[in-house]
Amino acid sequence: MAATFSDLGKATLVLGADGVLQLAWQRGIRLDGSDVEAAIAKVNEISDGVPRPLLVAMAGVTLSHDRVAFAEPSAAFRIALLGSTPVDWMTATFRGRHTYPQPCPTQFFTDKSEAMKWLLQDPHQT
Repeated sequence: MAATFSDLGKATLVLGADGVLQLAWQRGIRLDGSDVEAAIAKVNEISDGVPRPLLVAMAGVTLSHDRVAFAEPSAAFRIALLGSTPVDWMTATFRGRHTYPQPCPTQFFTDKSEAMKWLLQDPHQT
């Protein structure tokens, strides 16, 4: 499978040869619900009906108070949130978990190789 690339303005989305979708938000941006909805729509479009693991690089990103978009189901069957600071961890863990149910297994990582290992494990394991 060849890689597929999409520029979303505030992020890039790549479907790698390994089948993992990688969404990389630009460092320092502020996301609102419409940004997230656009990314989810592109994830679904690129996945073309095939459930896929999703790596979200979100270091240095801030979120608006509108977090309902994060709870929407998508083609992602497992999501690894990749950050680098305690603030990233707080952003990731509060991204809706306390208000909205998670659409699939979701974990925060600071190490990309660990995140990829978790994403590529048997989809029936969490």
